[in-house]
Amino acid sequence: MAADHSQDAISADEGRRWIAQSQHDLKDANMAAQAGRHALACFMCHQSAHKAVAGYLYSKGAERVWGNSLADLCQDAMALDPSFDFIRSVAMLLDKHYLGARYPSGLPGGIPAEVYESLDSDRALEIANDVQSFVAERLADSDPSKDD
Repeated sequence: MAADHSQDAISADEGRRWIAQSQHDLKDANMAAQAGRHALACFMCHQSAHKAVAGYLYSKGAERVWGNSLADLCQDAMALDPSFDFIRSVAMLLDKHYLGARYPSGLPGGIPAEVYESLDSDRALEIANDVQSFVAERLADSDPSKDD
C-alpha cells in the first residue's frame, strides 16, 4: 500500500510541475499579445492549455502523455472525468495554432507574424484561461486534503 501512496505523490508532483509551466506559458502569452506578437501569443496559449491538460493527466497517474492535440488530450482525460467533453469542444479550437501560428506552410499566403491579429490572441487567451480554470477546478475537486 505504501508503494501506491508514493506513486500517487510522484504523479501529483509531476502534475504540479506541468501546471506550473502552463501558468508561466499563459503569462508569456499575455505579454506577447500586449507586445503585438499575436501569432506567438496564440501558440503560447496552445502550449499553456496543452500543459494544463497534461498536468491533469499526470496528476491522475498517467506515466506518459503523448501528442500535441488538445482534442486528443481532452479525449484521454474524458476517460477519467467525462466532464472534459465540455472543455474539449472549446480547447480544440487552440489546436490550429500549434502549427498555424508558427509556420508559413500552415497558411495559404503570408506569414503568421503578419496574419495573426489581436482578435486571434484575445480569443486564444480567453480559451487558455478557461482551460486552466477548468483543470484547476477538477484537480481541486479531487484533492483528498479538502476532506480534512
